[in-house]
Amino acid sequence: MSTPHAGAGAGAPAPTDEGLERWRLILGQAAERCTGPLGPQAAARDAALEWLYGRDTDLEQRGERRATPAGRTGGDGPSQITAVDWLDDIYRLFPKETIERLERDAVEQYEIHEIVTDPDVLARVEPNPTLLRAVLRTKHLMNPQVLGMARRIVEAVVRDLLERLRPEVRRAFTGSRSRRPSRLPLARDFDFQGTIRANLAHYQPEQRRVLIERPRFHSRTRKHLEQWQLILLVDQSGSMVNSVIHSAVTAACLWSLPGLRTHLVAFDTEVVDLTSDVTDPVELLMGVQLGGGTNIARAADYAAGLVDNPRRSIVAIVSDFYEGGDPYRLVRTVRALVEQGATVLGLAALDEEADPVYDRDLAGRLAEAGAHVGAMTPGQLAEFVAEKVGR
Repeated sequence: MSTPHAGAGAGAPAPTDEGLERWRLILGQAAERCTGPLGPQAAARDAALEWLYGRDTDLEQRGERRATPAGRTGGDGPSQITAVDWLDDIYRLFPKETIERLERDAVEQYEIHEIVTDPDVLARVEPNPTLLRAVLRTKHLMNPQVLGMARRIVEAVVRDLLERLRPEVRRAFTGSRSRRPSRLPLARDFDFQGTIRANLAHYQPEQRRVLIERPRFHSRTRKHLEQWQLILLVDQSGSMVNSVIHSAVTAACLWSLPGLRTHLVAFDTEVVDLTSDVTDPVELLMGVQLGGGTNIARAADYAAGLVDNPRRSIVAIVSDFYEGGDPYRLVRTVRALVEQGATVLGLAALDEEADPVYDRDLAGRLAEAGAHVGAMTPGQLAEFVAEKVGR
């Protein structure tokens, strides 16, 4: 590895190599003998990273303890840099994607609650999903003034989710494909045969291919809808916070759609029917209490009591399936619903990643009882419901 070389003029400072600085930031002070010292901006980045990741107790054991940044004294006392100072620094020093990662690690890995409970911090942060999750987890620590400021984060992120998810959810209910052409270019409505016919004039026999200049798409016609029920049962344990957020937004998107009556029920060891607040997902989320135990069986029994016509009902259990109640009772309830003709979904995740961590044993038993088990994005759930409702 090369080292910085001297400048042309006598006494000129060594030029900074951005690649070497990047490695120095990654590897810590021990690499400085190979990379050379950091420039002023990289040193400021190093200090911001140290404020956060210097809390990792494994660093010393691995021999990777970072150097103490200039201007800071040693010892076991708390850092003189506040969360407000740190946020100001990272917003000045890092790109947006890195800032969101740093904020996520601060609130989720190191549980630095000041990020969302300090009024000065809340006045500076840009709303994003990481901070929304943090607000929902820590709002019980907030006084009314701070809670009012935190609500700004909830409103902004929920508004963004609604704007992105509502068209996708509603589009699933616009009906089946027809033979009429559409100007809306959706991959699922691509008209292969019509596209080939419309572009045959551009066939290249030597290369045996058709150049597509005018793709064709089917339009969709509204289906005749009979009344169905969708009952969303949402586990509000702390690990399911992403699914809680997306369930609230999805329920708001589905509310008042023709042919569908939507219920939203949250549960831990108790069951709370939130259907009356579905049209205001911000208020709904501000009222959710994350944490506590999990009694899925009790929630499933409550859902069974809501069902009017099993053959026109979808019960979606959104949970990681780590049951703190009676798993045998849960399986019996699910089997009874399926035998009566209801559609039961076991969703280990309902969010935009659909990447779940869940109890596979209990999920497998629910699948054997007749439930459809997996993970879905809100759009996939909407398409599943639309297909059922439109039959």
